[in-house]
Amino acid sequence: MSKHFIENIEIKNFKCFENFKAEGFGRVNLIGGKNNVGKTAFIEACHLSKAKSVQELYSRLLEVDTHRNIINNLLYQRDKQQDIQKLIQENNNFEISQTSVRIIDYEYEITLPNSCIKYDYSKLSNILDINFLQLKSYYSTNFIAQDTSPDWLLNQLIGKAKLEDSYHILNTFLKNTFNIDNIDIIDNIPFLKKNKKYTPLSQYGQGIKSFIDIVIALLLTKEDTLFIDEIENGIHYTNLDKLWEIILTISQEQNVQVFATTHSKECIESYARVAKKLEETDIKFLSLYRNKENVLKSITFDYEKIQDRIELGLDNR
Repeated sequence: MSKHFIENIEIKNFKCFENFKAEGFGRVNLIGGKNNVGKTAFIEACHLSKAKSVQELYSRLLEVDTHRNIINNLLYQRDKQQDIQKLIQENNNFEISQTSVRIIDYEYEITLPNSCIKYDYSKLSNILDINFLQLKSYYSTNFIAQDTSPDWLLNQLIGKAKLEDSYHILNTFLKNTFNIDNIDIIDNIPFLKKNKKYTPLSQYGQGIKSFIDIVIALLLTKEDTLFIDEIENGIHYTNLDKLWEIILTISQEQNVQVFATTHSKECIESYARVAKKLEETDIKFLSLYRNKENVLKSITFDYEKIQDRIELGLDNR
């Protein structure tokens, strides 16, 4: 287990989680459960727990809200102080792993590994103001939600892939999966080339856009963690095996820990099938559920238990 991997997590008073613990994660982890049980909130909590500074924690909060469309041009509203305070209040009072933020009377207490720094409201709002002046929304390669990357971000990522000599790998996967020759940027717009013809990426379906987001994030992430919400979103079930083969292979090469959510039985079966084909045992399946007392709990299945349940025809969701 690499030192940057999340091995276990404790979540208190964050969204649907009151007092939750889960442990035994692997390199690639798939999260399942019924609709609205808390799968997205779980990977959001894991994502926030990886923050190493107050500024990074705020950026990650902003990223979560960007993907959830909670922020609506707060920068241009009249009373920015109140808007920032509202944003924090909607996301405070949580304790995640070694990183926590909670409100105590009129102070905000931010605790990071090996430190505890207290800010009064005015001091904290100054930090947030600086971020707001720079960002109205925030995206990173570490968190992939149901909405695909905007063109400006994809332009940057493709440029970075070219500099890091991984651009040809992305194109190889596109060719093998969709028979696309390559992706490129023309006049700041992403185009796909097929049969000597360039077509804007916007004219293609959600599946290929999600595929590109996931693959390029994997290629550009090293010694870190990647979070993917509803991994099967838009991707045809016939391409799931190819996607999982890419994830399991590249995550091992790049030493990347992956957390992904799904509510698709086909996606879970594909995950197990490809892991067996590649003889990749460092996988886990986390099933979220509510017990009779309506308390949110989880069960973690390792490689052997996942395969056993698939063979028995049990519904892992």
